[in-house]
Amino acid sequence: MGYLVYDRHHRIIACLTFGAAAWKIAPRDKFIGWLPTTREQNLCYLTNNLRFLILPWVQIRNLASHILSRVVRRLNNDWMTHYRHPLYLAETFVDISQFNGASYKAANWIRIGQTKGRSRQDQYRTLKVPIKDIYVYVLHKAFKDKLNQ
Repeated sequence: MGYLVYDRHHRIIACLTFGAAAWKIAPRDKFIGWLPTTREQNLCYLTNNLRFLILPWVQIRNLASHILSRVVRRLNNDWMTHYRHPLYLAETFVDISQFNGASYKAANWIRIGQTKGRSRQDQYRTLKVPIKDIYVYVLHKAFKDKLNQ
């Protein structure tokens, strides 16, 4: 699912994409209270904010957190329309070597831990990728109950 953000002059100023949630993330799975079988069954009710880009020429204070807040307010309804099932939680990863996550924090995302510096393509445990902070956004107040059914 993708979003383009326009300014009042109809110029694109930002874009966001959401897709499939990561298969296994220990901090997220602990936050939800998931067992492996429950995760397999209910992973489709999560989404991952895969990309968030504000174009380099755009310099507007607090724009990132404003965009994040506006998009997550409509995300579940858009997802229901397109995929015919609800979302209960959104996740994202912030590369701490480049960013501090301030926009996500300001938009009420919750930092729940860090990755281990591995990648989903790392089946032999040899790749080294940057460690990232893990943030989640609760889309339904009873998300733990819904995701543990």
